[in-house]
Amino acid sequence: MSEIKLQRSQALLLELVSEALSMLSNPTLNSLSITQVLCSRGKYNAEVFIESSDFSPQEKSLILRELKKAEGILREHILSSSGWFKCPKLSFKFDDSLKSANSLDKIFAQIAKERGE
Repeated sequence: MSEIKLQRSQALLLELVSEALSMLSNPTLNSLSITQVLCSRGKYNAEVFIESSDFSPQEKSLILRELKKAEGILREHILSSSGWFKCPKLSFKFDDSLKSANSLDKIFAQIAKERGE
């Protein structure tokens, strides 16, 4: 699969997973923000990254359990909306990159403030 097709598949999956989560009746899953989706070359596996800055470790484990329960519904929605022959197996992970980027921004702001004084 070419790189462009892979990126197109990842963008479509990002949109479809977000749409499917918003349609669920579970309020825990409705408010999740998907930051990125990474597909394997043959679209057999997809890693779905969830923005995690607002969640405690207990909430994260609860969310992962709920997502595992809802995976079948999510895959069914992806298949019906995309027209694909096969839906990738979804694995969910929390994305801490926003938290680390914010801490780096704070450090850079502090350095700039110290140099300005």
